[in-house]
Amino acid sequence: MDMRPAIPPPRPAFPATTAAPWLAKLFGSRSAQSGGVVRRSTAWVEREVGRAAFVAEVRRRGFHLLETGGQFVVICHRGSLRVVC
Repeated sequence: MDMRPAIPPPRPAFPATTAAPWLAKLFGSRSAQSGGVVRRSTAWVEREVGRAAFVAEVRRRGFHLLETGGQFVVICHRGSLRVVC
């Protein structure tokens, strides 16, 4: 008998009307409002709002988005970006 816990299926991405409050809260944070950096797990973003909606919102705001080590890193300003190393 298999004793491993059942893994629930992934939740579908929320429609834009449901994703909007989550995105508004994220981008309304003090860090985002002051031109700082916000970081979220890629799995969490995909579960809560979906990758496409998240990328579209970052792009709409003119911010920069990096993905590394299972994390999304959003640089919340429209200025130029230079990767040093």
